[in-house]
This record gives sequence, structure tokens and C-alpha cells, in this order.
Amino acid sequence: MAIHISRCLCIITLEEREAEPYNEEAVMERMIPKGEKVIMAHLNHLKEHNELELLQQGLDYLKKYNVHVNFPQKDNSTEKTTLACGCPGSMMQEIKRFAQPAFSMATPAMNQPSELRQFPVQLHLLNPHAPFLQGADLLLAADCTAFAYGGFHSRFLKDKALAIACPKLDSNIQVYIDKLAEMIDTAKIDTLTVLIMEVPCCGGLVKIAQMAREQAKRNVPMKVVVISVQGEVKKEEWI
Repeated sequence: MAIHISRCLCIITLEEREAEPYNEEAVMERMIPKGEKVIMAHLNHLKEHNELELLQQGLDYLKKYNVHVNFPQKDNSTEKTTLACGCPGSMMQEIKRFAQPAFSMATPAMNQPSELRQFPVQLHLLNPHAPFLQGADLLLAADCTAFAYGGFHSRFLKDKALAIACPKLDSNIQVYIDKLAEMIDTAKIDTLTVLIMEVPCCGGLVKIAQMAREQAKRNVPMKVVVISVQGEVKKEEWI
């Protein structure tokens, strides 16, 4: 008896496509058949990460299709203005800074004053209605910039509100765009400075800021500053 083994050559083709924008209704539609525990875990995840808009979209979808889950329905308006997320350590705080002696490169590192004027600073955790954002000059800084540039506080942060983000690692980029647009329109920020590293992925933060400015009804002056890996200012321009 002869055994014939045939071999086939399989060709795998990779096609690069843009990811579809996040859609909370589509997520809820897929989760409903999996039961209440899965839905509750998802809703709690959104709440813990302060994704209040997405949370409300999910709850509205469940209500629309008469899907009942035992999720506490409470007024988030107070929490939205006091807590940045479910963690008490992220409670919104405005930090008062008083006049400091002039800083120079000769100042010992331990005596270099902090210019941070609020907490929290991560963009996902910031409330666009926070008092410290009203009419502020906003510094939107890539996470790595403060570590790369030694004079970050005195050169870039002084007299500014701060938001930090990473366009490569952070999720829900559309939330960033919507939140920045709301800061432009509602908080009426005065200027927007985008501080990024020279690495290619960091340019995504500039695109996020540009898309937010295009989405907003107000126009706001925007400056882009690029920091080299060696810690030098490579480019600084208004766009």
C-alpha cells in the first residue's frame, strides 16, 4: 500500500489597516450575551478609569434595550468635579505657588523649586471644568519629556497648567481629542504648548492636539517644542 503525502504552500498576506474608532455601543452589544458579571466588570472598569462619558454611553445602551444590571445609578456630577478617578490619591488639587527667587543653573538641584500647580496631571484624569484650567496656558507634555529635559519646570511648566500623555501607549485616544477640545471651548485655555520627544511615535501627540483644535469651535494658538534624547531643544515653533 502506497501512502501519498501532498504538501501545500500557504501564503499569508499581511494588510495594514487603520483601527476603527472605539465604539461603546458595539462593545456593549458583544457583552450582553456574556451575562451580567461580564457587563458589570466592564462598567466598573470604565468607572475606575474615570471614563465617565463612555460609562454613560454603556448605561444608556442597556437602558435602551431594557437590559437590567445591578449597577449603582448615582449622580456623578459631584464626583466629576472632586475626584479625578476612583482613587482618593487622585483627588483634584490646585497648588498655590508663591514668588520664588530667580532660578539659575548654579542653583543646587535640591533647591530647584517645583512649578507644578495642580494634581492630577495625566490627561485621562483631568476634568476640563477644573478651576486651574480656566483661561490657562496649557502644557501638553509627552511622558518622557520631563525626564529628558533637566530644566522642565523652569523652562516649560512655569505659570502653566499641565497634562501629560503618551500617544503610543495610552488607550482611548479619541477621549483625549474630545477632552482637549472641551478645554479649548469650555475652559477657554489661552494657549496650548505641545512638548514632545524627537522619536517618531511622539509626533502622535501633536496630531491629537491638532485634531482637538480642529474639532473645537474656538481657535487657540499652539506651539510645538521638540526635545532630543540628549535633552536639548531641537525645534520650537508656533503652528
